[in-house]
Amino acid sequence: MDGSERGSSMVEFAFVVPLLLVLMFGIVEVAVVARSEIQLLHAAREGARAAAASPDAAAAAGAARSALGPQGADARISVVRPAEVGSRATVTISLTHSVAAPLFGGFPVNLGASASMRVER
Repeated sequence: MDGSERGSSMVEFAFVVPLLLVLMFGIVEVAVVARSEIQLLHAAREGARAAAASPDAAAAAGAARSALGPQGADARISVVRPAEVGSRATVTISLTHSVAAPLFGGFPVNLGASASMRVER
């Protein structure tokens, strides 16, 4: 391999590395958003379970917030719990997640989840 071939290899490497980095950051951001969506679904189920067991809507919202952890402060939670036994208690959570990678501009992604369970008492 002479000097000109080594130089062309470096130029090709310089073109490929930024593309690989952008691809890697994109994959990581998709994984983070998917994890947040799964956490929202878990929190909605926790809130629905609390709403099904107790008529206190604030307790159901608190259960959902505690399941979200630090993101719970920013979440919008609605609880619909009918008074009659056997009907469905529904908890809906929405949250705005900011994409962290500066390459993608830090744009917001709206996430949401909903869960329902039958009222027990």
